[in-house]
Amino acid sequence: MMKLTVERIYTKPADLNGYRILVDRLWPRGISKINAHLDWWAKQVGPSNELRKWFGHDPAKFAEFKQRYLAELADNPAFAELKDKVSVILQKQNVILLYGAKDEQHNQAVILKELLDKSLANH
Repeated sequence: MMKLTVERIYTKPADLNGYRILVDRLWPRGISKINAHLDWWAKQVGPSNELRKWFGHDPAKFAEFKQRYLAELADNPAFAELKDKVSVILQKQNVILLYGAKDEQHNQAVILKELLDKSLANH
């Protein structure tokens, strides 16, 4: 089994050692499609616009954001697709979940990784 990691899309140089999945609903500002080196843009697994705006990247709201986001993912068929795809890809190569937020501890990619790690361990 290869590694599942999380990385900020603005990191230079881009880590190309793995299958790169953008997990933001909105395209990151200032990143060209070419420089992103994306394999897949899984925009449907990003938090809803309402949840994203409510959270506003406020670390004080992160615990509640996580609960609300996990509730969204539970009803989101795009998460099941992501989980299935990641489990197949991890057999052959690393997977990198990419996000645009400045805060490296308080974002949806961190939550997704944790959820995928748990789901895939029980697979």
